[in-house]
Amino acid sequence: MTDFSNEWKNLRVVLCHDWLTGMRGGERVLELIASVFPGAPIFTLFHNPKAVSPAINAHPIWTSWLQGIPGICRHYRWFLPLFPSAVSLLDPPPADLIISTSHCVAKGIRTPRAAKHLCYCFTPMRYAWLFYDEYFGKHPARKLLAWALLPLLRKWDVRSNRHVDRFVAVSQHVRERIKRFYKREADVVCPFVNLDKWTPGPKESDAGSFDLIVSALVPYKRIDLAVSAYAQTGWPLKVVGAGSEYPRLRAIAGHNIQFLGWREDQELLQLYRSCRFLLFPGEEDFGIVPLEAQACGKPVIAYGQGGILETVTDGVTGVLFREQTPRNLLDAVRKAAEIDWNAELIRANAERFSPAAFIAGLSKSIAACLSS
Repeated sequence: MTDFSNEWKNLRVVLCHDWLTGMRGGERVLELIASVFPGAPIFTLFHNPKAVSPAINAHPIWTSWLQGIPGICRHYRWFLPLFPSAVSLLDPPPADLIISTSHCVAKGIRTPRAAKHLCYCFTPMRYAWLFYDEYFGKHPARKLLAWALLPLLRKWDVRSNRHVDRFVAVSQHVRERIKRFYKREADVVCPFVNLDKWTPGPKESDAGSFDLIVSALVPYKRIDLAVSAYAQTGWPLKVVGAGSEYPRLRAIAGHNIQFLGWREDQELLQLYRSCRFLLFPGEEDFGIVPLEAQACGKPVIAYGQGGILETVTDGVTGVLFREQTPRNLLDAVRKAAEIDWNAELIRANAERFSPAAFIAGLSKSIAACLSS
């Protein structure tokens, strides 16, 4: 899986990631890319060694001056206006190739002379273009800050494109955003799911005794839709995750809704295997969690916008609803309950998104970037 072309054995590679404060989908992508280039230094704004994998920590990691701010890894959202200047001050060594994995400012890293820069883009800076209401909130002072800050962030985000020789998007959905906001073309290489970790369990006679959500509890994930809907039905719902929305969600939840916090992978595997459906009510750039559930043979009920359209086939591997309302979500749940799902077919869909397929796709983009 980590065997690129022999001609790249001596390639000097530098990696750049926005920040290292946990192991979500973006960090899993970085981890795999880093395994392809052992010893490559990783540049990032700030880094919590306890929150990321040993495989990432095994690389030399260079941070920005933001690392010295007490509590930065917990309260980094308050420092967003400082991120562009902080990333521009990172000073990578001479290199042949920079690979940035970016959803915020990583693509703005300085590119050494004669180096090529490939950006694996999770999305154009979502705080500047898409989810600013969720990020800044509705408090008048914050809205005033957003009004002053957003034009500057957008201007920087577009201007920093000059550092990038080639874009790779995580989905067709993000490719269109890159074209709309940056006026740039992009390859598409979808992220991967760990097919060895997420596997179907023994065949069960029933369809599962609960439905499942696995998500950060933040506004744009729209977990409130599912909690509101299930509070009306009494059907068991288990929610794995934590975040700022927890108090509000707890307040509107019924007795049938259980909040589990974050769970280790082994326990999460059992939850995937034993649930009836996975719910995915928000709009995402791609979405790894639905693929994890499908790898376990479980259908997904999701809002039919964004990257989910590239991973879930309506009526085959899940059910899509078109409006973000509790009623529409419940209609999709009722429809899904009437379908005789084929777990093997659902698993086969997830197998299209293997680590090997990701490496093969990314290697083509790297070759094209180096030859441009």
